[in-house]
Amino acid sequence: MGSKVTRLIRNFNVENRAHREISRAKPRAAPRHLPDGGVPHDRHDAPSITEDVHRRNDPLLSMLKDVYVESKDPVAQGDAVVQTLEQETQRRQLKLSLPGEPYGFCDVSDVPKGKLSLVEAITALNNHKNLPETWTAEKLAQEYALDPKDAKALTDFFFPFDVRVISKKPEETKQITED
Repeated sequence: MGSKVTRLIRNFNVENRAHREISRAKPRAAPRHLPDGGVPHDRHDAPSITEDVHRRNDPLLSMLKDVYVESKDPVAQGDAVVQTLEQETQRRQLKLSLPGEPYGFCDVSDVPKGKLSLVEAITALNNHKNLPETWTAEKLAQEYALDPKDAKALTDFFFPFDVRVISKKPEETKQITED
């Protein structure tokens, strides 16, 4: 009940109060002081201030013309950026794809080198799981244009469809008895 009353009081005549606040005169700016600590400028000196701002200061302009800035990227960082851009622009055709639009993905026909599509990753991991002697990390790296280090990490740390069934109760369970 109290919240309804406070809401009515707070929202009473809001639009009129907002227009009144907007149309109110803006606050005056603080007076400008002289650099030597003298008396502040009056309102009558306002034209002289604008003249000072717009007047051309030749000594400052000549010092500004003397400034010359030259910047260069470090060589090592620049080469790394160029190499990553080249890798991103190189693309390879997909080895495998699902028919239609699975999982809402649009038709992708190629991927950047060093990357895998979802279907290719699952297939590669499944091949490695079923035939680890044939589908080694080196073979996967060569087949899918991957970095050998990435292919090794892929085979070591990702396990597709790894289902483990744990029996509920072993038959030879020993119970602790109180004697």
